[in-house]
Amino acid sequence: MEKIGIIGGGFSGTMAAVHLIKNAKEPVEISIIEEKEVFNKGIAYNPYSKLQLLNVMAARMSAFADKPDDFVNWVLNRKQFNGYDKELVGNSYLPRYLYGNYIVDIWKDAEKEAAKKNIKINVIHDYVIDLENTDKSVTLWLFNDKKINVDKCIIATGNAVPGNTGIKNMNFYKSASYFQNPWKEDSVTNVDKSKPVLIIGNGLTMVDTVIGLLEKGFDNDIYSISPNGFNILPHRHNGLKYSKLVEELPEIFSLNELVSLFNKHIKIVRTLGISAEPLIDSIRPYTQKIWQSLSNDEKRKFMFRLRHLWGVARHRIPLHIHDRLQQLRVDSKLHIISGKINDIIEKDGSIKVSYYDKKNHKFNELEPGRIINCTGPETDLMKLDKSFLKNCLLKGILTQDDLKLGINADPNSFRIIDKEGNKLKNIYTIGSNLKGIFWESTAVNELRAQAEKLSEILLSSEMIDNTKVLSPDAKDLQSFGI
Repeated sequence: MEKIGIIGGGFSGTMAAVHLIKNAKEPVEISIIEEKEVFNKGIAYNPYSKLQLLNVMAARMSAFADKPDDFVNWVLNRKQFNGYDKELVGNSYLPRYLYGNYIVDIWKDAEKEAAKKNIKINVIHDYVIDLENTDKSVTLWLFNDKKINVDKCIIATGNAVPGNTGIKNMNFYKSASYFQNPWKEDSVTNVDKSKPVLIIGNGLTMVDTVIGLLEKGFDNDIYSISPNGFNILPHRHNGLKYSKLVEELPEIFSLNELVSLFNKHIKIVRTLGISAEPLIDSIRPYTQKIWQSLSNDEKRKFMFRLRHLWGVARHRIPLHIHDRLQQLRVDSKLHIISGKINDIIEKDGSIKVSYYDKKNHKFNELEPGRIINCTGPETDLMKLDKSFLKNCLLKGILTQDDLKLGINADPNSFRIIDKEGNKLKNIYTIGSNLKGIFWESTAVNELRAQAEKLSEILLSSEMIDNTKVLSPDAKDLQSFGI
């Protein structure tokens, strides 16, 4: 019986296991290693707050590409949604915890199917601290000093915690008043209401953190600082189709040509009072191939000059959440700062933050009672603390892409690439670890496609190196010629 190990039991790891169970013709043994609290749900769909919402409409959140209505139908079968209109639910932004429960139910059904097929499932609530690889097997060493030997291994670890911002006094990051992991509930609990809170970062995680603080009853000022300030936009044009940009996309292009084409169509839609959202939606099925067609210099240029602009257009929030944040700003409860933190000093129970205010062109100080890091997941493996991925990097089992956005892997087979440039035949990775390879590798539509395709590869009798791993709407992509 072949043994398959999956490191990580969030969405990617769970769906990889689901498809392995679904597609297996013979019994296999599947071992999933994940801490108990986030098994099946991962960080994304195991929120500490029931008020935190999905940032994508329910109609686009099916875990199965061939069953686009699966999530909406699951929702309509919940007692709390009895009698609701299907189209209305499909166009809604539902609570994130609800999606987590959906994945749990999918897993329960998969366990039943596994029992019928004599597939052995081991769910191990532990941490992988190291990995050893040979031509015949992979050994996973766990925190409890146990080890697991498998024939093939999937690294589906998801996002790491945010990295610490560079400041003069790096010792501050050992303070009990600093919370590096914004996805844990303790980051917003037991907050001293007599002092403001400082959030580092102005992205989607900042939004969730603000909502979490308010839900816990925090009513003092909240400050948020990042180099670009607050530029998050709301969803305004759900379902609006725009095809002209894709129709003009050439087979071969440079980054500059792509930007010019994009700017051309932004001007067109804006003359009609429409935002860039439909443009982003139209090009989303092609972004992975576009990213792979760029040179490393073009990718670096994008990261340095255009990444923030893409993020603003790409990552949006429900309109009513955006309105709530804007009202907090009007009420002088939420203060957005465009700038850079210079230093953080804690002395005698007091914190002093010095930062440069880009708008006013001067240094200022702030005295918060708590600082929460919402800068986004750290992707440089060498900066991770106590990570088996870092150990693997140091040993040469894996490498990183040139921009250090994730793990270097073959885009067609998901096999990781070692320091000698070899595609390892028994270690694979999916999900956010492939950000450097695909750029877009975090949304459900990409992850579900990767999980399904990888299951087919792992269960095939021969290793297929020329397997095409295509993003959603692959037929459209092929007919387009890229």
